[in-house]
Amino acid sequence: MSEYIAHVRKIDGVIQLLPDHLVGVARFSSAFASKIGLPQQGELIGLLHDLGKYSAEFQNYLKSAVELLNPDEDEFVDAKGLKGKVDHSTAGAQLIWQELAKFGQLGQIVAQILALCIASHHSGLIDCLSADENSLGDDSFSKRMNKLDERSHLNEALAVVDDLVRLRAHALMAEHSMIHAIQSLVGKIIRNSPEKNDRSVVAQQHIGLLVRFLFSCLIDADRIDTADFENPRQAKLRMNGCYADWGTLCFRLEAHLADFTPRYPIDQLRQDISLHCFNAAKRSRGIFTLTVPTGGGKTLASLRFALQHAKTHQMERVIYVIPFTSIIDQNADVVRRILEPQGVVPGTVVLEHHSNLTPESQTWRSKMLSENWDAPVVYTTSVQFLETLFGAGTRGARRMHQLANAVLIFDEIQTLPVNCVHLFNNAISFLTNHCGSTVVLCTATQPLLDKVDACKGAMQLAGDHEIMPDVQGLFEGLKRVEVNNQLRNGGWSIEDIAALALSEVARAQSCLVIVNTKIAAQAIYRQCKLRAEFKVYHLSTNMCPAHRKVILAQVRDDLEAQTPTLCISTQLIEAGVDVDFGCVIRFTAGLDSIAQAAGRCNRNGRQDRGIVHVINPQDENLNMLPDIRIGRDKAERVLNDFHENPGKFGHSLIGPQALAWYYQNYFYARADEMVYPVAEKKLGHHDSLLNLLSCNTIASAEHSKVAGKAPDIYLRQSFMAAARAFKAIDAPTRGVLVPFEQVGRDLIADLCGAYMPDKEFDLLRKAQQYSVNVFPNVLEKLQKGGVVREVRPDTDILFLIDSRYYSSEFGLATTPEGNMEVLYG
Repeated sequence: MSEYIAHVRKIDGVIQLLPDHLVGVARFSSAFASKIGLPQQGELIGLLHDLGKYSAEFQNYLKSAVELLNPDEDEFVDAKGLKGKVDHSTAGAQLIWQELAKFGQLGQIVAQILALCIASHHSGLIDCLSADENSLGDDSFSKRMNKLDERSHLNEALAVVDDLVRLRAHALMAEHSMIHAIQSLVGKIIRNSPEKNDRSVVAQQHIGLLVRFLFSCLIDADRIDTADFENPRQAKLRMNGCYADWGTLCFRLEAHLADFTPRYPIDQLRQDISLHCFNAAKRSRGIFTLTVPTGGGKTLASLRFALQHAKTHQMERVIYVIPFTSIIDQNADVVRRILEPQGVVPGTVVLEHHSNLTPESQTWRSKMLSENWDAPVVYTTSVQFLETLFGAGTRGARRMHQLANAVLIFDEIQTLPVNCVHLFNNAISFLTNHCGSTVVLCTATQPLLDKVDACKGAMQLAGDHEIMPDVQGLFEGLKRVEVNNQLRNGGWSIEDIAALALSEVARAQSCLVIVNTKIAAQAIYRQCKLRAEFKVYHLSTNMCPAHRKVILAQVRDDLEAQTPTLCISTQLIEAGVDVDFGCVIRFTAGLDSIAQAAGRCNRNGRQDRGIVHVINPQDENLNMLPDIRIGRDKAERVLNDFHENPGKFGHSLIGPQALAWYYQNYFYARADEMVYPVAEKKLGHHDSLLNLLSCNTIASAEHSKVAGKAPDIYLRQSFMAAARAFKAIDAPTRGVLVPFEQVGRDLIADLCGAYMPDKEFDLLRKAQQYSVNVFPNVLEKLQKGGVVREVRPDTDILFLIDSRYYSSEFGLATTPEGNMEVLYG
């Protein structure tokens, strides 16, 4: 066999030779890994990741699959039956393990880190020790490294591998820096850990994150090289880091800010905040907090810091991590208009990535369509960010290397899931201490991430971490509302809430009611609509982003015109949505949520004081919403304490003192949850993601009990078990395309008819605005009703086929409304 094949292009049968693929992946992987000073390690894993494809078994499988072998030939095999069963990822891992492990304990540590990346490049990071119920503590890594040669084909591959691959791989493995560059980085990790102990929780999670970082470099390199071969036209559109320079982007933002004309007294304060961000950008890289009350203009102020900081330190990109797609919709649009003026190709500066239209499985099609955050300014969600660091498979993990040498802006950081606190803190420490990144934690309500258990992972804030010089003075200067504690014994009825809302519209011209559940939003909306003599609006995440934009535009127009305006919304509106109501009614929730809701009231200081009513509804069921329920309970304690001694809290229910006391109570009550507990039904034993991704004490103890000695491997993490548990607990949503207005209908029609991947790629970008993310139980109801379908077989992109299930008032529903209209077959 003279020529060894890596891939065969489907559209024209052109062959990509195996050495070309290996060298191409090695080049990308080396460039990505160089961000943390490990270019040779990145090159090596790229060069050897598909070494097993040199086996006759794999070549026969591939050639049979693409009809390069005649079914009558002896070598022909049943490719369909063998799919996923021919191992080509173990050989390269075994070679690295065998060669580098010769150099003692350090060599074994480096070998294990690199071998894990190669062995995992199709499955997602594998377990070192098993955490599964029936094999708890098994040394899965050593089993993989000791896999029989007749199944891994290492010796067969080494006998025929191309000289340029073999010689370069051995030259790299012989380099002194192959081991010592990783030794130096691991040493730095240990010195920066709170206990200065390589077996501590924080140090071990950081070393695990180093593995995932290198894994990311390999996965993205492999996907890019493969996708560019499969679709050369799309390859020409890839930016590969060649963006508009920071100076140009800074100029565009500064020009926009210079044109701003203050309209309200509060605008001067907003300009002062922006100027402080501009000046702080010259500081060294690190972790910063930007504590600004709602309505203080954090969106453009933080962007100003990010662009100037990236310019000063020659960083690669700015990534905004935002909890809600509703905020992304608004903020990305604002920034896109500034940074992509007329004449700039749309999408070449600002990338908006929050779509959940395609599932995790990596098909060839999804390889081409997957985003890898190759843009200078990226807007994404907290879910996507956490999936990148901790999720299963390869789809999210491929983006992790893009978090290096980047400015990461976390908007509304108080919404971080409490079970992710320690995992998140350790990841931020890794990115800032070892990947050259800067992090900014933005909110009006800073959670006490630096006050949690340091031995499990606390935020490492320096003395000058706060960008604003006088936070207390800023809160006093931006105080625009009074918060009224209106809690009642027995709670408020729907009718009473509607009456209060309508009376407040009569008094203040406009009122926003923010509730905790979609059911409550619909009930109050219906009650208000029956009684109101003006239009009543409803907002929830059952509406697609394009639909919410239309409603919000109408709301803003009414508010600007000062016509009577009433809006009933779930909490999606309370963080980052720029609206200015005369009054806000907020169902009891966490004090941070109440403070965020207050930011929608008298936002521009048109009144002397706006009014925020905090009320407790009757018969509210929050059993499925523990974050809101516990936050509500702790907020009620602060409300009671404030009533007893308002001076203790600076006479402000939503000022820094009250919020600090709230978080102290909230975090103390939930300290045990911050390790991301994993239930027994998932693993067969109680555990936590923090443990699985660090010391893995339960699996290690079980191994010692059975084997009579500690595991022989240095890294003992159960990476795959942790990733699967993370997905299971997070209850991942799926996107469903909906036929909102003609644009939505046309998008569905185009996707149903798309045949070229580059066209489909563009369509999916647009389709993000016309999709609703649904939880598995809702999706199951829709599927049982036969009202969702794939746009085409094997795409896994779902759309709603019956328009009765999408309401102009409430969005996506599991029961039909209106007239039957079936779309696209």
